[in-house]
Amino acid sequence: MRRVTLDGLADYARALFAACEANADAFPGKSRVELPGLAIEVFSDHGELATALAHGMASSTVANLATPARVFLAHPGIGSIPPPAQWGEALFHPNMFAERLEAVGLRGHYFHDLSYWQFYDVERRLGVQLMLSADGCPPWEFGAPLRCFLHWEYAARGMRLTHAGTLGKGGKGVLLAGAGGAGKSGTVASGLLAGLDSVGDDYVVVEFDGDRSLARPLFTTLKQDQAGFDRLGLARLLPDPGPLNWQGKHQFRVQDICPRGVADQLDIVALLVPRISGAPLSAITPLARKDALMALAPSGIAQMPGERESGFRFFGELTRRLPCYNLALGTRGEEIAETIAAFLDRGRP
Repeated sequence: MRRVTLDGLADYARALFAACEANADAFPGKSRVELPGLAIEVFSDHGELATALAHGMASSTVANLATPARVFLAHPGIGSIPPPAQWGEALFHPNMFAERLEAVGLRGHYFHDLSYWQFYDVERRLGVQLMLSADGCPPWEFGAPLRCFLHWEYAARGMRLTHAGTLGKGGKGVLLAGAGGAGKSGTVASGLLAGLDSVGDDYVVVEFDGDRSLARPLFTTLKQDQAGFDRLGLARLLPDPGPLNWQGKHQFRVQDICPRGVADQLDIVALLVPRISGAPLSAITPLARKDALMALAPSGIAQMPGERESGFRFFGELTRRLPCYNLALGTRGEEIAETIAAFLDRGRP
């Protein structure tokens, strides 16, 4: 079994790029993903991950004329693709790992437990994900496939994958930020059921365009625990929602409960940090920017390998641009949606 150290990391990445390109014709599946400003040719095997790619990505309606990026989802069962190497040093330091690759124009990540590698060549726009099997990736990848590659590609353009939900009306929208369990997903689902728009429940890509902060969709996945599923009455729309995901939640798509699907874009006008209050009515109140930053940045940076400093700079700028508020969630989804809709109409609480 090959073992890789920091000194040999870049050479290992380049060897995997070469192996995948040499075996391109051996990959059983080849698909094209169209996202905002980005097209990707994906080489894969059959399996749950390939299904997630086919059904969980937001399709852009704007033609991408640039040469597509390429990403290989590889494992040893494809042609002469080698088995994943093991980390060869006593400790694994993610920052040192990222810095060593960034020095030569590469990005990457490694999961010890799964012998799972990801590498991306920013200049060549070429990615490799090496797994033990067709679905040998962390369970959260099925809800947001290619997430790290999208992060690296968009970050090179000054854009950022942002861990937040969204709701909007008439082209204007809000970001919903906060830790898991704060009520983001239930708020997004409630808004969609009430006629509001969204560009995503979990991850969106944010771009600064002059004074505007624009959010665009990447994934169509929605998640709800059983209590939220029942509270929103989703069984009438999803009588057979399928097995629970790795978090014990129902996982489905925006278009399953909202036929119009995700919006193309939202002009973000505020950042809301939801919390479950138990009060009968929702309330929106001002929030200090530093508290908004702490609700938004940590998960977005921790879940996107590399470029920590640029992440804090980006999210710091985003919270500087946007007015920030607490959103105390009421007990009825329809009332929560009405409160957000009224806020968007007025532009203030």
